[in-house]
Amino acid sequence: MNTSEAFPLSRRCLLKTGAATASVPAMTASIEATAQPRATVPSPMPVNLQVNGKTHRLTLDARTTLLDALREHLNLTGTKKGCDHGQCGACTVIIDGRRINSCLTLAVMHEGGKVTTIEGLGVPGNLHPLQAAFVKHDGYQCGYCTPGQICSAVGVLQEIGQGIPSHVSGDITARPLLSPAELRERMSGNICRCGAYSNIVDAITEVAGVKA
Repeated sequence: MNTSEAFPLSRRCLLKTGAATASVPAMTASIEATAQPRATVPSPMPVNLQVNGKTHRLTLDARTTLLDALREHLNLTGTKKGCDHGQCGACTVIIDGRRINSCLTLAVMHEGGKVTTIEGLGVPGNLHPLQAAFVKHDGYQCGYCTPGQICSAVGVLQEIGQGIPSHVSGDITARPLLSPAELRERMSGNICRCGAYSNIVDAITEVAGVKA
């Protein structure tokens, strides 16, 4: 029997048929993917924050960071957005007595929390002792990191007052836990790109000495 009579398809037709058959599963998968429902956007959530002594009732996207809530919704722009990854400390605020990077926490996680920003520490004519010490000792240059530095320093003095040791504390029973090495370790999460570190240590030391 002639081969062409037993198999009437030409090679070209066979290749076309195979290609068409192979494309069917891909087309089906594409249609199914298109038909999948899109992810829904989380509904806004109410949150109550006591910021600098005032209660604020906000309705926020659940993904809103505390930093963005302060800056974008309460217009408290003293808290700075630096790296936005918790590495520079420019966004440091005090929540319920503890210092925290506000870019790393969600606003809705602090329902009813007491938040203190740089605006709540002192005002011109009535500066917080640390604010006054930073001015006296030139503990800033460009000033971008200064709000976070001061808020962090407030937290440091509270930790020292409570006797909380750091990683460099040689004697955890010593009081006060105060030395240049202690302060540098405790303030290591706050970066000053201008390099005013020695002046910052001098400012904190002065205030700590007065309190001691």
